[in-house]
Amino acid sequence: QLQLVESGGGLVQPGGSLTLSCATSEFTYDNYAIGWYHQAPGEAREGVSCLSSDDSSEYYAYYVKGRFEISRDNAKKMIYLRMTRLKPEDTGVYYCVADGTCTSLGLSGYGTWGQGTQVTVSS
Repeated sequence: QLQLVESGGGLVQPGGSLTLSCATSEFTYDNYAIGWYHQAPGEAREGVSCLSSDDSSEYYAYYVKGRFEISRDNAKKMIYLRMTRLKPEDTGVYYCVADGTCTSLGLSGYGTWGQGTQVTVSS
């Protein structure tokens, strides 16, 4: 069974950068679309980025486009979210997801979730 474990969260000042990592228990290229969700305090989870199983489709929420970058390293069985120019509104829990659908319009149907990692953007 596919399992996901996030790391890399923490406290960062506005304008700073963080890279979130997600270790997978198994990961075969072309098998899984991957993504990241963000849950701000008191808000519902929202998909911020995804990458299709063959890397042909990519999605970024408008409020992170140009600042965040999703990637994967199949040899290391890792998924990443590089976050730059962070803003206070980026604060929240970030969840790594796999085994769903990714199109240029967004994420859907992800059945496998990590436990989340907290990101706090504050001065």
